[in-house]
Amino acid sequence: MNDGKVKTGRYVAALVVAVAVVAAITAACGGDDDDSGGSGGGNNDRPLVIARDMDINSMDPSRAYCDTCQIYLTATYDTLIGLDPKDNKTFVARVAEKWEGNADRTQYTFRLNKKAKFADGTPLEAKDVKWSFERLANVKGSAAYFMDGITSIETPDAQTVIVKLAASDSSFLAKVNASYAGIINSKVATANGASNAKDADTTDKAEPWFLKNSAGSGPYTLASYTEGAEIRLARNESYWGDKPALKEVIIKQVKDAVTQRQQVETGDADIAMQIDPDTAKKIKNKNVTIKEVPSFNFVYIALSPGAKDNKVDLNPKIREAVRAAVDYDGIIQVTLGGGGKKQAAPIPNGFLGTKNLALPKRDTAKAKQLLKDGGQPNGFEIDAIYPNVNVYGVDFNTMMQKIQADLGEVGIKLKLQPVEFTVWVEKIRGDGIPMTAVYFAPDHTDPIQYVQYFGMVPGAPWASRAGSKDKPIVNQAEVDLSAKALAASSDEEREKLYESIGKEMIADAIILPIVNPNLVLAYRSDLEGMHYSACCNLEVQRLKRK
Repeated sequence: MNDGKVKTGRYVAALVVAVAVVAAITAACGGDDDDSGGSGGGNNDRPLVIARDMDINSMDPSRAYCDTCQIYLTATYDTLIGLDPKDNKTFVARVAEKWEGNADRTQYTFRLNKKAKFADGTPLEAKDVKWSFERLANVKGSAAYFMDGITSIETPDAQTVIVKLAASDSSFLAKVNASYAGIINSKVATANGASNAKDADTTDKAEPWFLKNSAGSGPYTLASYTEGAEIRLARNESYWGDKPALKEVIIKQVKDAVTQRQQVETGDADIAMQIDPDTAKKIKNKNVTIKEVPSFNFVYIALSPGAKDNKVDLNPKIREAVRAAVDYDGIIQVTLGGGGKKQAAPIPNGFLGTKNLALPKRDTAKAKQLLKDGGQPNGFEIDAIYPNVNVYGVDFNTMMQKIQADLGEVGIKLKLQPVEFTVWVEKIRGDGIPMTAVYFAPDHTDPIQYVQYFGMVPGAPWASRAGSKDKPIVNQAEVDLSAKALAASSDEEREKLYESIGKEMIADAIILPIVNPNLVLAYRSDLEGMHYSACCNLEVQRLKRK
């Protein structure tokens, strides 16, 4: 889900992967227990209320692409395989009870569970999987790239799906595990205007229907959606798997962290999902639990030598000088009160290949020498245009003002220009921006997504932004290493390959990660099953009241 899952259609715009959520730091905060609501008595018939600033771009599974979308889709649409919450890396059976890939990772075979059925009672069969994957590809939404490289989908019988690929792709299991690859009831969707045809991007008319209806086999169904207000989910009483405990789930629009905190303290909300570490420290209610866990999200600055308005020779030495001038520890303290980590490469902490990469550190003497070696001994002035947002607890204005001061100490003058997100999108997709700040959250659990988005490889958005649309910057080593990683059969081999790719991406110095924020979960203490999932954000079907 990529530059900011406000995700302009997670333009923001990746198998087994060692993505581990490190042991959570859990603390039940004592103090006032004065609340008017309150969760009590293990009453699972009472609606579960989740307070969050919803970033819904669509309710259509083939078009949806956002953080809230992940929660919704996971609840209402089953995927072929799931992710084990115990280690956040092991795939487990869901619709497919068995699966296997061939030696070179060009073919995957899935055997479906005969018990699987849609919410309307009809069997979930191989034809629905084929139709859903074809529609995802042909509607051409932001997650359509999951289906890139598929040459055929064969369904020899109702319970068997064989996917053949043009080239090796060890990330394919991670892609079909992601919530965006949920299986749709093809008969119901087709009857309401959906299409899997090649021209579905222009002929499919089902998006309005999906605003009021779900067509999946998941543990919940869509009861109602009110744009800008709430999503209501009803338990699928005929769910073919383990029936969820909670009868109803409401995702309620609550924009700011302070209001989310107040609502979870009073019991008006059971879960607050976007509270920053500083706000979390103010919670003094013994009926609220605070869990702080490492996330896979990160905030970064980016340099685009090829941006039309760029007036500076942003050669590799100059880009490295910018990296060396930033006070990373100071930024983490100023923006998050220390609730985050430094990140080495544009592949987040916790993904394959990242554990041995050298973390960035400030060195102003080195930065000044690099400026001299790069032809800018007296420094330079550059435009820094960035979205005026607060994401993962990081206020971009605060962060950029700190970076402005850091770079100013070595002679680099930033002209800060915060803009609305829509304006930023237009600029970054148009003539480009010399320096910007953005954020990223994972689409799935494989590191290849970061190479394909941030790497200097053909087709990667940032390769074009770094150079130009007609002449992107290409790092051939990343191209070759990526091909080997996609063909590798063992995690050990892939670990080494992604570590090498990470080092190349660090050397590119186009994407400079600033902070990997921790994720704060604040929730009523009578809830069980809270966890952060690398594939699905929050799996509400695992929650219940004590």
